Parts: sequence; structure tokens; C-alpha cells
Amino acid sequence: MEEKKEKGKPGAEITKELLLHVAETARLNLTDDEISEFLPQLKDVIKAFSKLSELDTETISPSFQPVEIRNVLREDLPEESLSQEDALKNAKYTKDGYFKGPKII
Repeated sequence: MEEKKEKGKPGAEITKELLLHVAETARLNLTDDEISEFLPQLKDVIKAFSKLSELDTETISPSFQPVEIRNVLREDLPEESLSQEDALKNAKYTKDGYFKGPKII
């Protein structure tokens, strides 16, 4: 059985070793300067996201979309369309009632 983490506590401490492991997994070669710069930033990000664990979500249904998905297209109704003659009247090249394009092969 999986052990529940205490609310409000981050799952793992962000260490230099963890940062190097993540970088290696992502195939990133970080310099010492980049590690020094990214480590506090990553700690801040994880700390900010850990605040989400303080929220009571027991009565909230999972949501896989941030906004409701709905059909934004108009209803598909049959309408009068162009006649073959009207469709072809501005075409530079036609043949036997069809558009004629350049030869490919």
C-alpha cells in the first residue's frame, strides 16, 4: 500500500545531486555556474508548487482540460453552392469542365 505524504511537505529535498540527475536524464551538460544559478530557482519552483498540496481537493473532480471543451463550429446546414460554371469562370486553365493544373511528372 502506498504511503500518503503529509500535507504541505515537499516530496524530496532539491539537492545538487538531484539537479545533476535530472540534467543527465534530460541530456543536459550543466556548468558549475548554471548549477549554482538553477538550484535555488528549482527549489523556489518546487516550494511554490508544494503549496498546492495544502489545498483540500477531496471533493474536486479531476479535470484534464483547463477550460470546457465545446464545439465552436456553426451547425452544418446545406446551402446553395457555386455552379460548375461559376467555379471555373476565373480559372486560367480548364479542361472538360475541370480545373487544369500543370503537369507534375
